[in-house]
Amino acid sequence: MLFLPPVSRKRPRYFEDLAVGDEYVTPGRTVTEADIVIFAGLSGDYNVLHTDAELMKSSIFGERIAHGLLVLSIQHGLLRRVMIEGSEDRFVALKWKFRGPVKIGDTLHLRVRVVDKRDGDDAAWGVVTMEREVLNQRGEVVQEGQTEHLIARRAG
Repeated sequence: MLFLPPVSRKRPRYFEDLAVGDEYVTPGRTVTEADIVIFAGLSGDYNVLHTDAELMKSSIFGERIAHGLLVLSIQHGLLRRVMIEGSEDRFVALKWKFRGPVKIGDTLHLRVRVVDKRDGDDAAWGVVTMEREVLNQRGEVVQEGQTEHLIARRAG
């Protein structure tokens, strides 16, 4: 079942609220020059791919591109906006592939599908596995992977 939730979810989601096969599509988020500059400063990654506009004009990309880890961070924020906002959860595992460049001005969306649920080691938590695809405004998959989350069960 596909969900197109509102931009802001106020009620938490619990392990019991999620079903294998549930899909979510997030609102968009446009990558800015400021995002790239700030991330370079925070991460210390000043690779010319991200920081040298003049040199990158003659590259295969034609311009600077976003850090892969910046896009990974953005997509996780998008997930929080629509799926687990306000929930008690722990991000515990990641398997990820970087498929294509993200340029300044690209607008990203995240498509998420719940692919597995199982009991956690602690009875208060369940483990949810999600497949994620980061798509640009042309519908191209620029990153994809699988994540695992510990999500709280309802008390009771």
